[in-house]
Amino acid sequence: MEKKIKTALLVIDVQKGLFEKNTPIYHADQLLENILLLVEKAHAAGVPVFYIQHCDERDLARNSRGWELHARLQPTRKDYHLFKEKSNSFEGTDLDAKLTSMGIRRLVITGLVTHGCVKNGCLGGLAHGYSVTLAEDAHSSYSPKAAQFIQEWNAKLAAEGVILKPAAEIVFK
Repeated sequence: MEKKIKTALLVIDVQKGLFEKNTPIYHADQLLENILLLVEKAHAAGVPVFYIQHCDERDLARNSRGWELHARLQPTRKDYHLFKEKSNSFEGTDLDAKLTSMGIRRLVITGLVTHGCVKNGCLGGLAHGYSVTLAEDAHSSYSPKAAQFIQEWNAKLAAEGVILKPAAEIVFK
């Protein structure tokens, strides 16, 4: 009998301040819909959801309005919250220890921004030995080059070993 691989969903930096930049989040409505779909599917399957929030002194000062999660995200009491100061969710946090203690070996990653914290979260997951799936249509950026960054980093991360799937095709078991 095949052993079930435990999975967690990481929702990286979907914070109000990033939606308030001069350049809007690329395809923001669809991004949020896809993230909410993944959260709903994870909850239905009993998969832990980690909401990760970046903290910095510019736009995302801890406990400021911009630091808060986007209003459409409604974490439950069962969800986890992690606060980070580096672009890699594993660097300077206890994320790996929490995941390991839960027996998690597979990560599904979504969030902001593609060429920063999402990219580094994927690479950090790989470096810690996780199987990493990136929801290829559930990460974005506020850059004018966001569409290019998404395409470029989907390809580069796939070349590194990240599995790419559209949110609708991701199954939590």
